Amino acid sequence: MVLTVTVNGVEHALDSPCTVEELVRRLDLARGAYAVEVNRRLVPRRDHPGHRIADHDVVE
Repeated sequence: MVLTVTVNGVEHALDSPCTVEELVRRLDLARGAYAVEVNRRLVPRRDHPGHRIADHDVVE
């Protein structure tokens, strides 16, 4: 199953489901301090390991 997500305005195809934590690692986004929003909602860092990314999510 391929998931399509938009990250910082760029569309990405993911070959498997993942969490916010895995997405940040896969796309090498963790440089310095950062915050993550999924569909305009802030995801606290403590929730990154359990927050699942869904098809067509928008991540900023």
